[in-house]
Amino acid sequence: MSLPEKSFLPSATMARRLSLAVLLAALLLPALASAQLRIEIVDGVEGAMPIAVVPFAWDSDMPEPATSVSEIVSANLHRSGLFDPMDEEQMIDRPTRPTEVGFGTWRLLKVDHLVIGRVTDAADGVGYEIEYHLLDVHTGRILMSQALPVGPGDLRFGAHRVTDAVYERLIGTPGAFATRIAYVVVTDRDGDDELFELVIADADGHNPQTIVRNTQPILSPAWSPDGRKLAYVSFATGRSNVIVQDLYTGQNRTVSSDRGINGAPAFSPDGRKLAVSLSRGGSPDIWVIDLDNDDQREQLTRHWTINTEPAWAPESGRIFFTSDRAGRPQIYSMRSDGSDVQRETQEGRYNARPSFGLDDRHMAVVWSDGNNDFRIAIHDREAERLRVLSDGRLDESPSFAPNGSMVLYATRENGRGVLAAVSADGRVRQRLVLSEGDVREPAWSPIIR
Repeated sequence: MSLPEKSFLPSATMARRLSLAVLLAALLLPALASAQLRIEIVDGVEGAMPIAVVPFAWDSDMPEPATSVSEIVSANLHRSGLFDPMDEEQMIDRPTRPTEVGFGTWRLLKVDHLVIGRVTDAADGVGYEIEYHLLDVHTGRILMSQALPVGPGDLRFGAHRVTDAVYERLIGTPGAFATRIAYVVVTDRDGDDELFELVIADADGHNPQTIVRNTQPILSPAWSPDGRKLAYVSFATGRSNVIVQDLYTGQNRTVSSDRGINGAPAFSPDGRKLAVSLSRGGSPDIWVIDLDNDDQREQLTRHWTINTEPAWAPESGRIFFTSDRAGRPQIYSMRSDGSDVQRETQEGRYNARPSFGLDDRHMAVVWSDGNNDFRIAIHDREAERLRVLSDGRLDESPSFAPNGSMVLYATRENGRGVLAAVSADGRVRQRLVLSEGDVREPAWSPIIR
């Protein structure tokens, strides 16, 4: 299959994909380890909140892992850009229970809050229990005390859950540390065909697992609302197909393989439907597939221009999409039955690839004013104002964190594809880099309970 001459992809990405010709068979390799992303803080908030995460006591008969729960919590808080965790070497006291805390000492060290705790064996002998406390150093109050049971191999996930709770108590919005990200890694194999891998990893880049490995393109991963499934586009059969993969069972199924383009999948908020862009030999339009019956599908747009990149708004259930029906790519929305089509973006000559976080108000997009630079922006639908967040030349594929705090996106740096993240207010910036290969097509998972 060939992609249409008219495309909403930034020019370098379009050229890269149009150059892919012969499409061969896929090789599914569930649960294979992949290279780990390294996360670098580019910019943080000036005057970030001083906090100390004291090493947790290890009261378990099992060997202590190389990276402790407290180290993971401290690294998470630092990575958010909103906290300034104290170095462990500077701690002159190591309390693990609230009764052991000398608040005067910590006030002298100019710390606002303390996180203390211990890890014990679970009462039933299976797994662990993380007991932790958050304390206000200035008032001496205990802000939170919890005991969190975790499975035998889930200590790192438990540490992310602890961070989420601390973050929410101090910042006021849910944390997104106990989430995962999906992305595509493309590796040049010394003259052989490029290798494409669909990878999922923890939000901090750890525990990467290859879900699909293929010598042909993999595009547009999208998470189901429960975090159990990924939809993506595969070219393994010689043309594009929309695949839904169950991450828990390893089973996958093709839900759309029509003639022409099958692309841009997006789950509905209840996870029962999938919005896609299908051309069926003509111009792409937005369709909705019932996942309980793949043959039951409904065409929502009927327009001779390109209509693609659907995204469901989390509150209203409206479907947002990219269309060039006004001459240039802009974002439009419609009801889930295809009625009440409205243009959403006015500022800029190019707006595409909508993504939502917590609410319908803030929408991340790829934006350009027409000078061939493509950047990530947030469109405030209520204030009708657009804020440009990134400063690259070819930034694409924005994906909102489920708590609305940050936007993950793909960009180019020194000739390679890397991932980057920027806070919704533009003050915190991160870079996510692999030791080799191009990284692209990121998708942030929902919060995993």
